[in-house]
Amino acid sequence: MDQPITRVPPGRAAPGRRSGEEPLTEHLDPSAAAPRDLHAFIAGLPKAELHVHHVGSASPRIVSELAARHPDSRVPTDPEALVDYFTFTDFAHFIEVYLSVVDLIRTPEDVRLLTYEVARDLARQQVHYAELTITPWSSTRRNIDEFAFMDAIEDARKAAEAEFGTVLRWCFDIPGEAGLEAAEETTRLATDDRVRPEGLVSFGLGGPEIGVPRPQFKPYFDRAVAAGLRSVPHAGETTGPETVWDALTHLGAERIGHGTSSFRDPKLLAHLAEHRIPLEVCPTSNIATRAVRTLAEHPIKQFVEAGVVISINSDDPPMFGTDLNNEYAVAARLLELDERGLAALAKSAVDVSFLDEPGKARIRDEIDSYTSGWLAP
Repeated sequence: MDQPITRVPPGRAAPGRRSGEEPLTEHLDPSAAAPRDLHAFIAGLPKAELHVHHVGSASPRIVSELAARHPDSRVPTDPEALVDYFTFTDFAHFIEVYLSVVDLIRTPEDVRLLTYEVARDLARQQVHYAELTITPWSSTRRNIDEFAFMDAIEDARKAAEAEFGTVLRWCFDIPGEAGLEAAEETTRLATDDRVRPEGLVSFGLGGPEIGVPRPQFKPYFDRAVAAGLRSVPHAGETTGPETVWDALTHLGAERIGHGTSSFRDPKLLAHLAEHRIPLEVCPTSNIATRAVRTLAEHPIKQFVEAGVVISINSDDPPMFGTDLNNEYAVAARLLELDERGLAALAKSAVDVSFLDEPGKARIRDEIDSYTSGWLAP
């Protein structure tokens, strides 16, 4: 039976993860966990998530159900077997596995199921707002009707807000490995008012960075921004800081997905800090894809010390054996944060989100109320 979803009143914590689950960081490195009382605080803390992928958020339960629907796939139908399947040797292997899961999304019913269940899992973690990165090209090229696709995600979005209280918005991203044909199709779907979904707020670029230069996508980002979308490309995850500069210069990036290598360039860090361009930081993802060797070497503290605005995110959480609560626990350890520090981190994500101002104010108030209640004697 599905677990009920509840909003947590101030001063009380909700269960952070399902019975039997263990944070990946504790499994990899026992010293990486935040103190247990901080885990409890994090579990109930109202949060926003800005860098989380649609297909990459499919839980083992949902992946196995989709694999059973489509038995010609090589994806395991046993949730236990998915643990080994989601163990990556490098970023290229991660992309290969990711695309095999993408191939399970073949009908509008699959799209609706995935989207709704992702929202359910976010709500269990007290995520009150999320910008979910969706790659419509992956579905339309598999002959899912574009209008049916948009109807499916919008129906799930509205149901999730009504039933769980979690507000979803969309980022449509170009799969960089698919080239300019995918860029053109993604841009059309994002800018054509006859197709564009109501919840769409931003435009991104994902997939491999090596061999996929950012400048070639400038015309598509120009069109998307002219249509009122915000620019949030991935950059500097598996390549150097020059890719981040390209995203800023050519794509007009307002936030950077990952930006992990930015620490190598002091001028870039200074630019990001001065212009308040946030990095969407995903620590466990960076370890799982081998973009960073160990958590101890993760540059998150260097970003903060340089004055760069950050948000904490989970990226493709089930694939990396994590969730947003666990990522906050990782950040607490790496940044030496207490409850007030974690609350400030949560508010930072709200501040740099693309939610409207009344919505931002509401979640900030929820964070403050929760934190005050928790810390009250």
